[in-house]
Amino acid sequence: MSDSYTKQPISLAPMVNKTDRDWRWIMRLITKKTLFYTEMITAPAILRGNRDRLLAFDPLENPLVLQLGWDEPDALAESCRIAEDYGYDEINLNCGCPSDKVQKHDFGAALMARPEHVACLVETMSAATKLPVTVKNRIGIRSKKSNLSLEEYSDLHNFVRIVSSAGCGKFIIHSRIAILEGLSPRANRDVPPLRPEDVYRIKEDFPNLFIEINGGYKTPQQIDKALTHVDGVMLGRIALDNPWMLSGADRRWFGSDTQEYPQPTRKDILDAAVPYLIRRAKEGASRGVLIQPLMNLFAGKNGAKAWKRALTAVPSAGPDGFAGALEDTVASLPY
Repeated sequence: MSDSYTKQPISLAPMVNKTDRDWRWIMRLITKKTLFYTEMITAPAILRGNRDRLLAFDPLENPLVLQLGWDEPDALAESCRIAEDYGYDEINLNCGCPSDKVQKHDFGAALMARPEHVACLVETMSAATKLPVTVKNRIGIRSKKSNLSLEEYSDLHNFVRIVSSAGCGKFIIHSRIAILEGLSPRANRDVPPLRPEDVYRIKEDFPNLFIEINGGYKTPQQIDKALTHVDGVMLGRIALDNPWMLSGADRRWFGSDTQEYPQPTRKDILDAAVPYLIRRAKEGASRGVLIQPLMNLFAGKNGAKAWKRALTAVPSAGPDGFAGALEDTVASLPY
C-alpha cells in the first residue's frame, strides 16, 4: 500500500464551478500549505477535450490534487498518464458526488455500490501513474429507485476494506450518506444528518490508513476537535463563504513559523490579486469568474455588503474597463 500521498491535516474540497484555477490562486495567497483540490474532471473530458484548459495550473497552486470522475478503468488510467506531466501531487477518484448527471453515467457516489469495481479502478489508475491515488467517498448511499440501501457502518467498513486492499492508503470521507434521487446536490449538503462518529470509527478500525473527514466544519475549534479523532479535515462551503478563516491555517495546523509564513492582511491579498486578475481578464477569462474569489474576502466585517455590491458592479466590457474598475474599487477601500 502506497504511503506517498500528501498528509496535510487541512484541505479544501473539490467543488464544481467554484474551485477553479483563479479561486485556488487567490486562496493560495491566504494559506500556503493547505492542500487544494481541482473541480471534478471526467476522464472523457480529458481524453477528448482541451487538456491544457482543463489541467494546466499555476505552480503557485501546489500542493494540488486532481480529482477525476468516471467508472471505466482504461479511460481513468489514460487520464492519469496524461495528468501526471502537469505537476499534480496526487490523483483522487470521486466516489461521493450524488448529482443526477453523474449518476446517469454510474460514477460518483453510485460507485459505492460496487466496491470491488472501485478497487479495480484504483489498481488500474495506480499502475498508470507514479502519483498516489486516493478516494473520496460518502459514509453510505440510498436509492429508492434501485431499492438500494447501503447506510450501515458495516457497509462503509466493507467499502474501505475492499478498496484499501487494492492499495488505496488515503480516504476522504464525507460524513453524510448520499441520497441518489429526490434531492439536489445542494439539498444533499444538509440532508440527512451528519454522522462523524462513523468516520472516527473507520480510523479506529483502520489505524494504518490516512482518514480525512469532510462535512459541516465551520470553525477552527470544530476542526481541532475532529483532528483528535482523524488525520485530516476537508473544508467545503466555509472556504467559499468565509475564506479569511484560513488566514491562520499555516500557523495553527501546520506549525509554520510566523517569519517564514507571515499572516497576510486583506490588503496584501488584494495587492497581489488585482494584477493577477487583470492579466487573466486579458487572457480571456470572464469577469464573473474572476471576481468570485474576492466576493467574500470581507465576510463578517463592517462594509462586507458594500464591498460585494461594488465588486458586482465592476463592468465586463473588455479587459481595460475591467482593470480600471477593479483597481478603483479596491482603492476605495478604507481597510
